[in-house]
Amino acid sequence: MRTNTVKEKLARGECAYGTMVFEFNTTGIGRIVGEAGAEFVVYDMEHTGWSIETIRMLIATTGASKALPMVGVPVAQNHLLSRHLDVGAMGLVIPMVENETQARAIVRSAKYPPEGARGAAFGVAHDNYLAAPVTEVMASANKEGFIAAKIETVSGIENCEAIAGVEGIDCLWVGHFDLSLSMGIPAQFDHPEFLKAIEKVANACEKQGKTAGNMVNNTESAQVWKDFGYRAFAYLGDVWLYQNALTQGLNELRAVK
Repeated sequence: MRTNTVKEKLARGECAYGTMVFEFNTTGIGRIVGEAGAEFVVYDMEHTGWSIETIRMLIATTGASKALPMVGVPVAQNHLLSRHLDVGAMGLVIPMVENETQARAIVRSAKYPPEGARGAAFGVAHDNYLAAPVTEVMASANKEGFIAAKIETVSGIENCEAIAGVEGIDCLWVGHFDLSLSMGIPAQFDHPEFLKAIEKVANACEKQGKTAGNMVNNTESAQVWKDFGYRAFAYLGDVWLYQNALTQGLNELRAVK
């Protein structure tokens, strides 16, 4: 399996930067974001309605990219975890993880034995259709696969240290909008209770040797999260990046005398 350079960077204590894709399911998007400097790209299924066929195409066409393909799955169910790994995803971002039991079930679905119970499929997309010793393929997949558990509820915050302590979970990824909704403070990202919650996640990750991550939309917000110790960042998603750039460009054109 391809070396997961993002996972290696994070293990060294460095930061990793990527982006998310929600709308532009084209054969070029993975290479475009890679050439822009993204180290990873998360193809979202939770909010897009995309099918496995769309995800399979996106991952396949990202193979030549500098950005590693990951998938934001819609729910933590076995067939929505191992299946995306089988078509070549280098990582999974799983929503609404609220306790240790859920985290252990996720690892069980995403890892081959002895670390988990992922169903066997070899010589397919995830190992580039190559014939190789099965034990080597399983060991490589277990090592390189990246698992991010999204913490986006009050229960997830309460149990974040136990979730981070599960072997096989690499990252606690804060879903900031959903978390603010769950806390009853919608979009109040500077609220003292919200800041206390994201600090708790960062502390849990530091204690358990894991990475904290989230999506940011500007350097100012990134600085806040970095100050807490977050190191994995997705810079917005295709919809907002395109809209923001187009709005800025059109406004600048209109200002030309």
